[in-house]
Amino acid sequence: MILSETKKVIIVIVGALLNALGLNLFLIPADVYSGGFTGIAQLLSRVLEEFSPIFISTGILLLLLNIPVAILGWMKVGKSFTLYSFLSVALTTVFMGIIPLEKVSDDILLNAVFGGVIQAVGIGLTLKWGASTGGLDIIAMVLSRVKDRPIGTYFFSLNAVIILSAGLLYGWEKALYTLVALYASTRVIDMIHTRHVKLTAMIITKKADELKKAIHEKLVRGITMLPAKGAYSNESKDMLMIVITRYELYDLERVIKEVDPNAFTNVIQSMGVFGFFRKE
Repeated sequence: MILSETKKVIIVIVGALLNALGLNLFLIPADVYSGGFTGIAQLLSRVLEEFSPIFISTGILLLLLNIPVAILGWMKVGKSFTLYSFLSVALTTVFMGIIPLEKVSDDILLNAVFGGVIQAVGIGLTLKWGASTGGLDIIAMVLSRVKDRPIGTYFFSLNAVIILSAGLLYGWEKALYTLVALYASTRVIDMIHTRHVKLTAMIITKKADELKKAIHEKLVRGITMLPAKGAYSNESKDMLMIVITRYELYDLERVIKEVDPNAFTNVIQSMGVFGFFRKE
């Protein structure tokens, strides 16, 4: 357990460092905007600098924007996920304060692609290990646990606002390169960690009642229990079938390892789910 938590902290640190590198060395110097709350922080920082005597760095604004979201996540999602997510945001802010803000290349296309890819590797690693980079990820987690709505719509809507704002304020060329950066980062995150698909986990176990109780305590999902029998051993077991989001897979894996490390689990991507039940 301690080793797992240590690995998770290391991954969060590495993810935050990569996120900061992508921003400070590529995206921010080229006036190319990231997605989500990071993009909002970039725009706010730029607008404050140009239209007021106040200057607040992107990193500080990112941290401030995530405070109310972290409180929401703490109440609605869970302490562990929210704590690591806020740690990721705080570390990103620290690294952005340490890493110099300078261009690696004068080519805006290279900045957009490499900035988006480097940032996405950091985000993908963080998501894969059961945390997030805050902002919309926590909001998506809340929505996925409370109401089964297409989270991608919310991401698309906010990113569309960022792109349109960048275009209106600083020219449509910047907006188009922002779109390139968002596309590159989305593709990389999808390769590392597919965030919004639904998964079906089929768990064969001898400790069905204990496992069912532990899962219900951790996840807001319904479970279907089916009798099962080993074809070779003829042992009677139970199969628990549960549909989850990709966000919840890490928590499910931890619960299974704690309750029944010998359980056989098959996780597959669900192409379509109707009546996605959640435990009230």
